Amino acid sequence: MRAVVMSIGSELLRGDIIDRNAAFLTQRLSRIGVDVRGVRQIGDDMDGLSAAFRDGVKDVDLLVCTGGLGPTADDLTRQAIAAALDEQVRVDQVLLDAIAARFQAMGRRMPASNEQQAWLIPSASALRNPRGTAPGWFVERDGHVVVAMPGPPSEMEPMWLDQVQPRLEERMHEHVVMRSLMTFGLGESTVEERVRSVIDWRPDVTIATYAKIAGVEVHVTARASSEQEASARAQEADGRLKALLGQAVLGSGDDSLSSVVGQALLARQLTLATMESATGGALAGMITDSSGSSDYFLGGIVAYSRKAKARHGVSETVMDEHGLISEETALAMALAARAAFDADVGLGVTGVAGNESVEDQLTGTVFIAISTETDEQVRKVSRPGDRETVKRFAAQSALDLLRRQLWTHVAEKAAP
Repeated sequence: MRAVVMSIGSELLRGDIIDRNAAFLTQRLSRIGVDVRGVRQIGDDMDGLSAAFRDGVKDVDLLVCTGGLGPTADDLTRQAIAAALDEQVRVDQVLLDAIAARFQAMGRRMPASNEQQAWLIPSASALRNPRGTAPGWFVERDGHVVVAMPGPPSEMEPMWLDQVQPRLEERMHEHVVMRSLMTFGLGESTVEERVRSVIDWRPDVTIATYAKIAGVEVHVTARASSEQEASARAQEADGRLKALLGQAVLGSGDDSLSSVVGQALLARQLTLATMESATGGALAGMITDSSGSSDYFLGGIVAYSRKAKARHGVSETVMDEHGLISEETALAMALAARAAFDADVGLGVTGVAGNESVEDQLTGTVFIAISTETDEQVRKVSRPGDRETVKRFAAQSALDLLRRQLWTHVAEKAAP
């Protein structure tokens, strides 16, 4: 089944609101095996809307639209669908009574303009809207389906999940199972190169890579005549991808570096403290983005100046001999953070986030160190870019270094 998603409203074209609905719908449609061919934003214009619906039903099997179902003069979705299909609207008394009862329950008089929300055409059945006054439409005509839902996500999403998606799933002749992996530390082209054998593995399993701020996501879509068979293919693809990508895989597509590190620290009953310079608190911010971080994160120090570093326990001698931007200073910061909070693990970050080189270190150069009772590690990373980009990447890299160390120790303990 081929589909186009249409978001209706001139406010979208002006940029007054962000179109959350299209992202929600394209994701949900893909999950049930619908081939989404396009996403459109259309203003409140009768000619443009009716033409879009008229052309849409010729090109695809399914049109899913949101918006334009309100009671005002510029809410034209119903009229545009009727015009495109050459059908006449009529007032459905059951819908009208339900809308009037909602106003009565709110202690308000129903304006006459709300009557248009009770309109239907012969090809349409109503979609209930317990969260608002605008019912949706489910239109079936000549083998095509047009779905119209309200614009507010709080009304649209329940309508989709409870009424629209189940009806569409009944029409599908194949089952789709989707999975995703999140990686960090490899570029998108490198990830794709490593998993090429899985991409070319079989035609009913699709592998796609997506570069995101949090890393590179690898998305798996498996199709089969039964859900069990599709699930088995997705699981096998998942295993092949993990074997090829190794430690670069931090978890599923919903996981973040901070959540994965937090879970690992909790499982090992370890506590964490940080001292950061170039990242300016971004590392601690990421750590505390995860719920329950107070169970393992004891605290962080933002020591941006040399004086602040020394005040919090970083050796003056180390800074004199090696500079503020160095492996040795990063390690001294990790040691100082661990000591200051009596933590099991200390993370230290120092580098150049600004636009000019410091101590002969180029902008984007960052040193990260981990200190534990039994181990020390230091990593140098480079990410040229603006200040925000460098800070974010440095904080992510610090969490990734800790994630990999925790992962390695577990693997070593599991080895015979």
